[in-house]
Amino acid sequence: MSRPPVFAGWRAVVLHRPDEGTDRLARQLSLLGLTACVQWSALDLAATPADLILVDADQGWDGLFPWEAGRTPVPIVALLQSEAPGRIAWALDQGATAVIAKPIAASAVYPALVLAAAVHAERRSNAARIGQLEERVRLRPLVHAAVRTIEDARGLDEAEAYRALRRTAMRRRLTLEQVAAEILAGVAPLPEVG
Repeated sequence: MSRPPVFAGWRAVVLHRPDEGTDRLARQLSLLGLTACVQWSALDLAATPADLILVDADQGWDGLFPWEAGRTPVPIVALLQSEAPGRIAWALDQGATAVIAKPIAASAVYPALVLAAAVHAERRSNAARIGQLEERVRLRPLVHAAVRTIEDARGLDEAEAYRALRRTAMRRRLTLEQVAAEILAGVAPLPEVG
């Protein structure tokens, strides 16, 4: 089981009209070690840096955030009273990974923050991993070309040439794609067989 994050020192931006609920929320955030800024205007991360955002999903609008949908740089928690599917969909489109029901109960804040932070971290990790895999797929033709080059130069069949390339990559602690690119560019010698 992973450990919940420690929120001490985090900066939270609460995008909500100031009211009794936001006062309660700001107090609870403060008790958890966060510094809270409450505002009801479009977010500018340069002017108001944030490690976490809590947004009024009942009243939020497109353009409230300065990034494209799906490119959320920080965890987002939706503050939601409505059960309207459109409002829930809007929160999801903005990247919300947790919900605190309004009126806000102090006991709901910490679990929502932990969930939002964990899901956001997992999404970022998955996106990075997918990016690496897509890059490897994009470079796969280099591997095939290098295997053909090794086959022709060393008189091997495809499986033997691939094994030679793989051994070289493992010995050098590089990816197959990196070694293949070096071989094709003439930067690295062809692998020895044997």
